[in-house]
Amino acid sequence: MRLLRRHLLRTLAGPFLFAWIAQTGMLMLNQLARRFGDLVGKGLPGSVIAEVLALFIPFIIALTLPMAILVAVLYGFSQMGADNELTAMRANGVSVLQMLRPVLTVGILLSVANFFFIDQVLPRTNLRLLNLQSDIAQKKPTFSLKEQTINGLAQSQYYLEASRIEPVTGRMREVVIYDLSPAQARRIIYADSGYMTFERGDQDLGIRLYTGRVDEYKTTEPVTVNVTRFAMNTIRVKNIQNAFQQSFGTAQKGDREMTTCEMIVHVDNSRLEAARVRQRRLGLERNDLRALLQLNTPREAATAFDRAPPRCGIWRNLERKMGRLLLPKDSEAQVPVQAPVVAPPTPATRDTAVAGAALPSLSAISDLTGARDDEGWAVREIHQYSVEIHKKFALSVACMNFVLIGIALALRFPRGGIGLVIGGSLVIFALFYVGLTSGENLADKGIISPVVAMWLPNAIVFVAGVLGLIRVNREFGSTRGGDLADLKDLLFGWIRRRRRS
Repeated sequence: MRLLRRHLLRTLAGPFLFAWIAQTGMLMLNQLARRFGDLVGKGLPGSVIAEVLALFIPFIIALTLPMAILVAVLYGFSQMGADNELTAMRANGVSVLQMLRPVLTVGILLSVANFFFIDQVLPRTNLRLLNLQSDIAQKKPTFSLKEQTINGLAQSQYYLEASRIEPVTGRMREVVIYDLSPAQARRIIYADSGYMTFERGDQDLGIRLYTGRVDEYKTTEPVTVNVTRFAMNTIRVKNIQNAFQQSFGTAQKGDREMTTCEMIVHVDNSRLEAARVRQRRLGLERNDLRALLQLNTPREAATAFDRAPPRCGIWRNLERKMGRLLLPKDSEAQVPVQAPVVAPPTPATRDTAVAGAALPSLSAISDLTGARDDEGWAVREIHQYSVEIHKKFALSVACMNFVLIGIALALRFPRGGIGLVIGGSLVIFALFYVGLTSGENLADKGIISPVVAMWLPNAIVFVAGVLGLIRVNREFGSTRGGDLADLKDLLFGWIRRRRRS
């Protein structure tokens, strides 16, 4: 049996590595084609471009690993079937379970390794890529600005919109600039055309506008608009930083940049936030009801909502070690100033305040809508991050399930050849990933449970693989039949038989 195990694993190792490298390379070329315009033409160092492309690889590997396993199993067992090796094994008393055991063991090990990679390495590389893309976007604003869209200019209070922007010359047509820098006023600048140039060592952005006007609105004069017309006007936006400056840790983490433990804590905090906002919304509703009935507001004990404690135990320590290995050290922040502690009111003062309190007044509509929106946002956060938690496990378990269904297909159709490998893998990939994506969209909206959305495709593949293995285990291995014609008859033969009947 040891010799058989080695032979099976050696047969599958070559196709697995080839499929993994080929699929990763194809997806990498796709990412390069999509990002080529954002990287070339900005004068970026070659090391920065190489780092951006390298940071795309972990995300691609997380997708191609299960795909490569399925292709390798289909190709390896189909090749052994074409060479009559499967027939020889079955004739010598080797069962399907004995063939499955070593391959399934490797599939389980790859599932564990894939989960570790998705949970520990991928979020940190995504965070580093997010920071790097943000730094590149600030390298030269004329390349990052979009036409017919309100674009923010770096960290300034200027927002620019133009119908046409030439990235090379910086020329703009039909320009509108929203200036929010004045404290008590707002300016809107209209111009027929303009140019963008860099000043002060490529640190400041100069905008020269032609033939337009400036509309100024002051909060102290709500019914007055000051209009100033100009033939040429120059605006300087400071600290645009055309020179590339790389930074770390400035971007806010999202669901793709968090580990499982961090997302679990985030979901717990979102649940507490939803409960707190729900209590505030119900309190406003009760207050409005008492105001309509002209009843005094009774004293109600406020519920304390503490932040969720850290979880995951030993796994959390592993996360910290991985963070120190993959990311730079965090900067030390100043100790925040503690607010003075106010003593709680005594029972006498509380009774006096309640006795002298007036009848409650109706709540503002903005308070009610704000509480409702905050509660809806917290619930959406719960759904979104719960989906990502289950998605990490689902993608990892797919490595094992693809082994099951791959062996079942290869043993059922041993003469399928390369057509079975390409066609079968494409169909399974499409159904699995389409189901995963559709379920993610439905679960994000709260239509279905995150557990059902993420685990239903895996359950279908697992059941199909187990049933297929049970069937092929009852049949004697042979290369007669089992080709694509047999597969076509299995899928569409019932239509022909029904017509005959």
